[in-house]
Amino acid sequence: MSLPRRVLVVVIACLSSFAAAQQSDQVIAERVLGPQWKQLSRRAGMIFAGTLLAAATQTVTTQVAATDQVIPATTPSTTPAVQLSFRVDHAIAGVERGQILTIHEWAGAWSMHRPMSRGQHMLIFLYPLSRLGFTSPVGGSLGQVALDPTGKNVSKYERKPPALIGNDLTRRPPVPADPRSVSVVQLERAIRSARNEEE
Repeated sequence: MSLPRRVLVVVIACLSSFAAAQQSDQVIAERVLGPQWKQLSRRAGMIFAGTLLAAATQTVTTQVAATDQVIPATTPSTTPAVQLSFRVDHAIAGVERGQILTIHEWAGAWSMHRPMSRGQHMLIFLYPLSRLGFTSPVGGSLGQVALDPTGKNVSKYERKPPALIGNDLTRRPPVPADPRSVSVVQLERAIRSARNEEE
């Protein structure tokens, strides 16, 4: 076999291996995150594996733009919120590794997803910040993936959603996940691939 032909065979083999690995990552992402995993990945403004450092309930004062000329240009308003601080252990989108990220979530949204506790490791998908500076997990509990104590693998107790009806990410309850070990790195490859498809 000539040298150019050998190079071509090696290139084809490498591309085939890459395509198989990418397909495998996508199958894993669907198994862990559910059939709407691409939509989940694309809707998020911030995606990372991190450790919850603190959670506290507070009232946030926001400035609401006035639409009526009888009241001042901006009117202060108070909103019940939960302040969450995370250490970003593995950055995927919209954050940096090692960053201490403090977010505010409307208290009503906080009650609609799985509770998080201090020290817990999570892979989390957060909506882009609203104009008032709030965010929450995409699709409620769908945007939260429990990780094992190392923070590098999906917890064997993690649950995934079944097929959903329409585009509603919050409609159906989760079912038990496949117990095989899945790493954050495997999910990251699939998530980045889905986000690049959109661009």
